[in-house]
Amino acid sequence: MTIVTGVTVRVPAKLNLQLAVGPPRADGYHDLVTVFHAVSLFDEITAEPAGRDGITVSGEGADRVPADQDNLALRAVTALRAVAPSAPGVHITIAKRIPVAAGLAGGSGDAAAALVACNELWNGRLGQPQLLEIAARVGSDVAFALLGGTAVGRGRGERLTPALAPATQYHWVLAFADGHLSTPEVYAALDRQRVRAGGRGGEVPAEPELDAALMSALRSGDARLLGRTLSNDLQPAALSLFPALRKTLAAGLELGALGALVSGSGPTCMFLAASADRALDLAASLSGAGVCRSVARVSGPVPGAAIVSAAR
Repeated sequence: MTIVTGVTVRVPAKLNLQLAVGPPRADGYHDLVTVFHAVSLFDEITAEPAGRDGITVSGEGADRVPADQDNLALRAVTALRAVAPSAPGVHITIAKRIPVAAGLAGGSGDAAAALVACNELWNGRLGQPQLLEIAARVGSDVAFALLGGTAVGRGRGERLTPALAPATQYHWVLAFADGHLSTPEVYAALDRQRVRAGGRGGEVPAEPELDAALMSALRSGDARLLGRTLSNDLQPAALSLFPALRKTLAAGLELGALGALVSGSGPTCMFLAASADRALDLAASLSGAGVCRSVARVSGPVPGAAIVSAAR
């Protein structure tokens, strides 16, 4: 048997083209209908044999990433070991480019990459369906980070169906905020807003539904139609906690974006551009407008977590 001494996996950030949020469930989570979209902003995760499990993080926001069992990548290692109990210890090295607590599922992506890397390192030979089952137990967005592309997510986001759409490449500009948002706090703010809107008895929102207009726009491959159908139920809550994002969103639209939205629970703002050249112009203009910490140009959809090197 060939012994693998190190595996490096690249994993993309995700955007939510739609995020519809239902009422709180008994377990504290919310039922969702979301359209995930993987884009070309990547973390790289390397798994190497070690005497005991451990983790090292470098790059964007490394000081804010937990280095214990609160780390989703280490949770993924533990979950995979449940089906490979004789697997040795592993050291995970995460090189981050996806900002932390930014609504881009960087932590979930790192967990997905750890699953792929350790499966290869341990010669587990689990197929994608088995890895997807494990990923769904680790966290809500982990399964999509494995799958990549564009997909509809239901439940907590872990039940996935690939979107039936042509392989159109969309061009995005991401505006990174000077600050962070906690996903649980954003959901809690949404629940409070809905209670206030519904009076003392609280408003019971309809169960979330997939936006037919958005799916039609994706099938058409028309960026202008897609820009008009982007939606996020969490955006009002994110704006209430981070009001400066209103100025960022407005600036992007004034500068020619086809659509503007807070990504996931925020605070990253995402802007759809008509072409790669327009994305370049938009990124430069947003950067100069002083409405965000930094910007990145990305495109999507891209594949999910994938091995880029395996040392033997």
